Amino acid sequence: MMIDNQALCEELKAFAAERDWEQFHTPKNLAASISIEAAELLELFQWSRGQQWGELQDPKLKNRTAEELADILLYLIRFADLAGIDLEQAARQKMLANAAKYPAAEFKGSDRKYNE
Repeated sequence: MMIDNQALCEELKAFAAERDWEQFHTPKNLAASISIEAAELLELFQWSRGQQWGELQDPKLKNRTAEELADILLYLIRFADLAGIDLEQAARQKMLANAAKYPAAEFKGSDRKYNE
């Protein structure tokens, strides 16, 4: 799964500009939109019994999941662009920080937090 963040970023800029929506793309509005779309993703699985990946074999659920993930991704890319944040660099730095907080030898198979 490769995502061309730069191409999506340029398309999002054009999409917003064509509709004069830049005025609405404030940090608060975009952060709220990311959270709202994440909640909509969670809602799809709210009463899920199995909590397993097999649930996504249902084409309708898989399609709705893809739509919510796309919404989250698009808002995230737009926020990062306007904030001047390189998402790939930020993600790699976060992975390094998580590796330091959660050494595999100590946390393998464990769901506890680093400070517990």
